[in-house]
Amino acid sequence: MSLKEKLPPLSQLGPFIALAVACVVFGVTTDNFFTAANFALILQQVMVVGVIAIGQTLIILTAGIDLSCGMVMALGSIIMTKFAADFGLPPSLAILCGIAVTTLFGLVNGLLVTRIKLPPFIVTLGTFNIAFAITQLYSSAQTVTNVPESMLWLGNTFSVGESQIAYGVVLMVALYLAAWYWLRDTASGRHVYAVGNNPEATRLVGIPTDRVLLSVYVLAGLFYGIASLLTVARTGVGDPNGGQTENLDAITAVVLGGTSLFGGRGVILGTLAGAIVVGVLRNGLTLMGVSSVYQVLITGILVILAVAVDQLSRKGAR
Repeated sequence: MSLKEKLPPLSQLGPFIALAVACVVFGVTTDNFFTAANFALILQQVMVVGVIAIGQTLIILTAGIDLSCGMVMALGSIIMTKFAADFGLPPSLAILCGIAVTTLFGLVNGLLVTRIKLPPFIVTLGTFNIAFAITQLYSSAQTVTNVPESMLWLGNTFSVGESQIAYGVVLMVALYLAAWYWLRDTASGRHVYAVGNNPEATRLVGIPTDRVLLSVYVLAGLFYGIASLLTVARTGVGDPNGGQTENLDAITAVVLGGTSLFGGRGVILGTLAGAIVVGVLRNGLTLMGVSSVYQVLITGILVILAVAVDQLSRKGAR
């Protein structure tokens, strides 16, 4: 077997190559990029989107998409903080209520996709607006403060050498490793790939495709709930105006991470690399003094390039 055959496909290596190139470019062009404190900051900045992107990856692997993820996350954070700050519920119970709401939204999305056969794009566009409206109405468009200290624990840091690593970053990495193991080494995880690759053939071999799809959307809702807790821990408040761009950021991380929008192909650890690539780009461009408008422009170009590469590789494989 040649070296080329032993190496993983370019679609899997691409995110890590892009991450390395971006780090080298910004390390050469800026003074403070290659510091432990800066890398720790980048990881803290991407931990919320990184966890949302786990759920988004699962859905995209089944050839679906979830536009509601950011607003569902915001709703979960409002539920958690209001239940704890306004109603005096124990923080652990308030957190469970918030996660239950985001998981319920995942269940609703999954049922509409599997039972009524509605397109995921339309379903999640609708639930995006529903989650946004509920968040604004329930919070009266006001930020929730006086959040119990115990709900902010994941935003605390511990020392590793000269850097301060947030506990939320550790949780994010642990969730990625768990999802990677599940998708790679379990039958139910491999069923996700099978459904995304060819749902009809998967159904014909006896795999309950609707049940797989439903479980994927429910799991995604669970991850959005965990991301709700992380955003509360990071900001210290319940923000009803949060989550409005996280859906696009999560999709960007998934696409840059090498997961095919057509389903059936991708590695979850690539999504983590994709999320960090976005964080590195924004951090490096900020250090260079580049306007945030150009940061969005560059990110958009990268997404289009990543999808184009995926499309061309699919055509080349036929």
